Amino acid sequence: MMQGDVTANNTKQNLPGPPISLEVFQRFIHKAASGSMPLFSAAVLALVWANISPQSYHDFWSTNTTLEIGNWQISKSAAHWTNEALMTLFFLTVGMEIKREILVGELASFKMAMLPVAAALGGMLLPACIYALFNHNEPSIKGWGIPMATDIAFSLAVLAILGKRAPVGLRIFLSALAIADDLGAVLVIAIFYTASLSISHLIVGLGFIVCLYVANRLWVRNALVYIVLGVGVWLAIMGSGVHATVAGAIVAMFIPAQGRYDTDTFIRTAKEKLNRFECIKTTCKRTMLLDQNHLESVLDIEMACHNVETPLQRMEYSLHSWVAYLILPLFALANTGLVFKDIDLAAALTQPVTLGVTLGLVLGKPIGIFLFTLLAVKVLKAHLPSGVEWKHIVGVSMLGGIGFTMSLFITGLSFSRPELTSYSKLGIVTGSLVSAAGGLAVLMLTSKKTEA
Repeated sequence: MMQGDVTANNTKQNLPGPPISLEVFQRFIHKAASGSMPLFSAAVLALVWANISPQSYHDFWSTNTTLEIGNWQISKSAAHWTNEALMTLFFLTVGMEIKREILVGELASFKMAMLPVAAALGGMLLPACIYALFNHNEPSIKGWGIPMATDIAFSLAVLAILGKRAPVGLRIFLSALAIADDLGAVLVIAIFYTASLSISHLIVGLGFIVCLYVANRLWVRNALVYIVLGVGVWLAIMGSGVHATVAGAIVAMFIPAQGRYDTDTFIRTAKEKLNRFECIKTTCKRTMLLDQNHLESVLDIEMACHNVETPLQRMEYSLHSWVAYLILPLFALANTGLVFKDIDLAAALTQPVTLGVTLGLVLGKPIGIFLFTLLAVKVLKAHLPSGVEWKHIVGVSMLGGIGFTMSLFITGLSFSRPELTSYSKLGIVTGSLVSAAGGLAVLMLTSKKTEA
């Protein structure tokens, strides 16, 4: 958050201040929830493919592809390209969502952020402790971060089933909680899932980050500049030992959150151009091909729209469909494949990894979220959102146990042994399904009681 971003709450800057408008928030909720169906479909397809033809599934995602420029080359499997390259764009969108929430959303002030941040903290600490309890002194202890994350797409999609019966404030709370949770997951990956560091690569990456900072300070609004510098950050971080996807979240912090025009300038410019529409007859009808002034006015208005829109908004909007409908489904397809015939289900369900992940999601998440929310209200004097009661918090805390995308991602960082990966995936699927069903049941019951 550089340059004008830091002054986003300054009244002179004409940026909308918190709270974010209900219409904008509902669009965000719809976009987030709509991405759950492709993700769910891809996960089911991966399970079917892996069990019908495990060899072809393994061979496909193990196929190496090489990117070569002169003497420089990177060779990785299809699964690694998905997890380290495409998922960087997912982390970029996550980073932009976090930045937007910090600037103008539910995390824009300490008072507003207290509740969701406290809830997210509790929802991360207790699951990690439960996992550590089952895996203490075991090689699998490295997976303590797996049950910490909430999948925003699935959790909001389940909540959306309730429709208007769920208070809007509850959706706002869950989305802010999940975004704060994502921020925590990014920090955990960057700090704790780095095996070794290459100082030289980190220095190169820092150089690109400084260039991003300078571009932001100089009011550079061309997205191509940030894309080129972002690729440089990604390559440097990939070589440093830190997981390459963290580059996406870093770059997001430097994407400008102000346009070339403020809102007043845009309104004045648009009105001036609209006033040029003068027609001889009572209606203009189809004049674009006949009147050059009309065409030029339209192009000028289009340019004004481009100038008032912030690069942060433009990039987030442009990337969302790619992430929701292509990148995340590909990630699920590459990582959800669990071959059931290779494991003894009865024995697998009692393994420390499976128990740690499942109970971390089913018990750790709801207890941690509810307890820390209660502490924030009682000790820090935070307030529950409008229309939200404690019975709603119980249900939404259970939905917090839907950990899919980030949980699978951290699984890949935690384990190299196939059996541990399988146990973790089994725990993620089991825990997420139980959390979704339990949270939905509680919220449906509480909604009926509220309506009565």
